[in-house]
Amino acid sequence: MKGICILGSTGSIGVSTLDVIGRHPDRYRVVALTANNNLDRLLEQCRRFEPAYAVMIDAKPAAELRDRLGAAGLGKIQVLSGAKALEEVAALPEVDAVMAAIVGAAGLLPTLSAARAGKAVLLANKEALVMSGPLFMHAVQESGADLLPIDIEHNAIFQCMPAGYHAGHRAPEVRRILLTASGGPFLRKPLEELESVTPDEAVAHPNWVMGRKISVDSATMMNKGLELIEACLLFHIAPESVQVVVHRQSVIHSMVDYVDGTVLAQMGNPDMRVPIAHALAWPGRFDSGAEPLDLFAVRQLDFEPPDMVRFPCLRLAYEAVSEGGTKPAILNAANEIAVASFLDGRVRFPAIPDTISHCMDAVPVSPADTIEAVLEADREARAAAQSYITRLGVP
Repeated sequence: MKGICILGSTGSIGVSTLDVIGRHPDRYRVVALTANNNLDRLLEQCRRFEPAYAVMIDAKPAAELRDRLGAAGLGKIQVLSGAKALEEVAALPEVDAVMAAIVGAAGLLPTLSAARAGKAVLLANKEALVMSGPLFMHAVQESGADLLPIDIEHNAIFQCMPAGYHAGHRAPEVRRILLTASGGPFLRKPLEELESVTPDEAVAHPNWVMGRKISVDSATMMNKGLELIEACLLFHIAPESVQVVVHRQSVIHSMVDYVDGTVLAQMGNPDMRVPIAHALAWPGRFDSGAEPLDLFAVRQLDFEPPDMVRFPCLRLAYEAVSEGGTKPAILNAANEIAVASFLDGRVRFPAIPDTISHCMDAVPVSPADTIEAVLEADREARAAAQSYITRLGVP
C-alpha cells in the first residue's frame, strides 16, 4: 500500500482526492491530512481515514482538533500545527506520494519539501512551480522525484506526451502545446460592464466548481497565465510554443502538436477526479468515479483565440515567463493580493490586472536561484500591491 500525504485536504482537490482514494482502500493508506482552518471537515476526514498525522496552521484550532479527536476515540492521531509541520509531514519516510493542493504561495515550501525528499509529487498547486520555477524543477531532478501534474490541462498534456515521458524533459517530437481555456464567466460580457461585476458573478464558473480565488483567476484568465508558466517548466518548452485556445465546452482539456502533423487531444468530462486518479494510478489506470463522456450530448466543439484586450492578465503572464527570474513570482504575489482585495470589496474587477502590471514594473527582478530570492520577491510584490490598492481607495 502507498502512503499518501494530502496538503490541503479540506479544499476541493483534497476532497476529490479522498473520494478517489476511498474507492481503492486496498491500494492507499492516508498518512497525513492538513488544513488551514476548516476544523469540522478535517475532523470528519480523520474519522473516516484515520491518518497518523493531522496538521492545522494555527495552534488554537489544532488544540481543539486534538481534544475532539480524543473524545471520538482517535487520540492516536498526532495533531501538529504551524507551517513547519507541513514541510515535515510532506517528507515523512512512510509517505510515498504527496498531493500538493494548498492554494497560493503558502503551498510552496511544503511542496518543495516533498520534491527534495524524492516523493511522487502530485502537483495541484500551480503557484509553487510558478514562483520557484527552475529551483523547483532542479529539486525534482536532483532527488529523482516523480512530478505528476494534477491541473486538468497539464495532466492532459502529460497524457498526450510520448510513451515513457517524465516531466521536466523536452520531448523533441513535440512542436507545440495547445493549452485550452474555457474563457470563464465574462467571455462575452461587454468590456465596459467589467467595471461593475461583483465577486459572486466572478466566481460563477460556467463549467467547473472551484474555490473562490481560482474562480476569479479563471474570470481574469490569470489561471491560464499561471498554467502557461507552469507548462513551460513542466514540459521544458518555450512560451512561444505554447498556444492558448479558448474552448468553451471544456471537453478537450489540452492538446499536443507533434512535428509530423499529428495532434493528440485528451478528452473527458470536467471532473477533477480524472486527473487525480490518473496521477495516483500512474503508470496504470483505475476507476475515478467520473461519468463517461457522452459525445452525442456534447454535439459540438468550438475553438477561438483569446482576446488579450479582454484578458490582459494572460498577456502579463507571457511577459513574466519570457523575462524569467523572479518575474513570475512577482506576478503571482501581486495577483494573490489583488484577487483577495477584489473578493473583499476593496477594488473593482479591472484593478486586478492594473495592480499586477504596476508591481511587475515597480519590483526589481533578480535570478530565482535561491528560495530566499523567491520569497523576497514575493514579499516585495505583496507590499507593492497593498500600497497600490490603498492608493486606489475603496470603489
